[in-house]
Amino acid sequence: MFCYHGNNFVYFHRDQLKKTDYFEYFYNLLISCLLNIHTIGIQGLLIPEGNMKKNKAPSSRRAEIQHLYQCYASGQTTLPACALLRFLQKEQMELTADEETAENLIDRYEIEETARESRSMTFEGFLRYMESRDCCVFDRAHASVYQDMDQPLTSYFISSSHNTYLTGDQLVGKSHLDAYVCALRKGCRCLEIDCWDGPDMEPVVYHGYTLTTKILFKDVITTVEQHAFEVSAYPVILSLENHCSQEQQEVMAQYLISILGEKLLRTPLDHPTTGDLPSPNDLKYKILIKNKKLKPQIKAEDASGTEAEESIDEGEDDDDDDEEDEDLQSKAKFWSPKKAGPKKEKKKVVVAKALSDLVVYTTSVKFISFSHSKDNQNYYENTSMAEKKARKLAKASGADFVRHNQKFLSRIYPAGSRTSSSNYNPQEFWNVGAQLVALNFQSLGLPMDLNDGRFQDNGGCGYILKPAVLMSSQKSFDPSCSQHRLKPTHLLLKVISGSNLPVPRSGKALDPFVRLEIYGIASDSRRKSTHTIKNNSLNPYWDADMNFSISVPELCLIRFCVRDQTSLLSSEFVGQYTLPFTSLKKGYRWVPLRSRDGCSLDPASLFVFVWYS
Repeated sequence: MFCYHGNNFVYFHRDQLKKTDYFEYFYNLLISCLLNIHTIGIQGLLIPEGNMKKNKAPSSRRAEIQHLYQCYASGQTTLPACALLRFLQKEQMELTADEETAENLIDRYEIEETARESRSMTFEGFLRYMESRDCCVFDRAHASVYQDMDQPLTSYFISSSHNTYLTGDQLVGKSHLDAYVCALRKGCRCLEIDCWDGPDMEPVVYHGYTLTTKILFKDVITTVEQHAFEVSAYPVILSLENHCSQEQQEVMAQYLISILGEKLLRTPLDHPTTGDLPSPNDLKYKILIKNKKLKPQIKAEDASGTEAEESIDEGEDDDDDDEEDEDLQSKAKFWSPKKAGPKKEKKKVVVAKALSDLVVYTTSVKFISFSHSKDNQNYYENTSMAEKKARKLAKASGADFVRHNQKFLSRIYPAGSRTSSSNYNPQEFWNVGAQLVALNFQSLGLPMDLNDGRFQDNGGCGYILKPAVLMSSQKSFDPSCSQHRLKPTHLLLKVISGSNLPVPRSGKALDPFVRLEIYGIASDSRRKSTHTIKNNSLNPYWDADMNFSISVPELCLIRFCVRDQTSLLSSEFVGQYTLPFTSLKKGYRWVPLRSRDGCSLDPASLFVFVWYS
């Protein structure tokens, strides 16, 4: 650490600080601030290079920004609007910026009246701009809905949750209405509801055959009705895992109709059928029910006509019988490891007509094969499969999977063996164009960081238009192939410095480094790290260049992850920020860091330089 002491800058190692009178140290630090001999702000210390020893941090973010400022000020005391415009166009690649843009920034960030009147910017104003949202690495234009929302639902990645009601693990975790609220406020558009018969003809929601707690189905629907369109106007899909008797299914149908009212989509939209699903714009403020549906060619005049309905149920399935069997096996192994053996035959659930009638564009059918779907599946039918099955298909028939997802909705969900509510990497299924890649939203870590990064795009509305490479009918795309383009995109990410990194509760000084991670198709997925800076969480300075070659950038996510080097071979999470490559701004940029649970760690941040071609 540096402080001002006896008219000199003095470097203190943390061990020296232990032996130093803390009162004298902080007294001198305060005096130096008041005299403006050097500045300590939220971004750390500005230390003149001549006063620093070799191998110590040569600069700070503030010094780096001051250097940029001086380059464009050309010796003047302030930065004129025309010079600020040159900086915006040359360094920040703000090609649409004009003099009015520069003057608006002066009005927004300059507080010194003399500079404002002369249409110029002081260094302090420039610093405020460089640390503002206007200078964020995430393109602010993408913080609003900007994509074409008139394509069929199959053309979008849709934010999706698995067993949404759970707040913990899959075996003894608590079910809570707040889990639905949290998911919806994160922009989730596909919620899962596991429905079971409850006492007094009240259907309940919980993870069947486990000790997870139960909540009432009607309370879940009331919660969805209240919060469905709080952060997004685009349609919500309720994915029902239906284990109820016909009598309680009829109760469910009554609740859906009475509670959701006009928000519930009950009939097809009045527009010519083109063989495609409606668009997000067509379905604004609507809630869709995803469940099995009675075959239309069989007329079941009596809703309790067992014979007709049993024939209807033949060949259909809840989502994926194999996965449900695996789920039951996992539970059996947990509760009674020695007795977990052959599968018990599962009782078929016969859908009630009242509930069937509420299923319009999202009818659940069993996936058999891509060729079977091509020949037999209707555009309004969708399939669900467990991650293991989906992974095998993606590896063996990637191009077929991509084509399948151009026509039909696919839902992927975690394996039943993930009893701790862990998640898979969603990128591998976005790579084949799967729309409903469902995750356990209550579980923190990399998969949810990627999900949050993907869906902060397009205004956080929960719908992201799939890139053209996944939707082309002219050219097939297989994500497992390494060569996709003759000219890959070259990405340069220069990690310059950090600021105000959160210190662990133990109070131990950080030894931070930054790991840059690229997530895309297999050949594009890479990670590189800076060197480690010892004992510096206030203003670590790396000045590290990292180069990447990317063949399919439109599928990629970029993750900045700050870690603390705790030993030679281990490190701990400090903070991260994830965003799509397509939302990456060029130039000198500010990277806001987030915690494990996705909350802002402000003022913790990184200062980087971005370039790609």
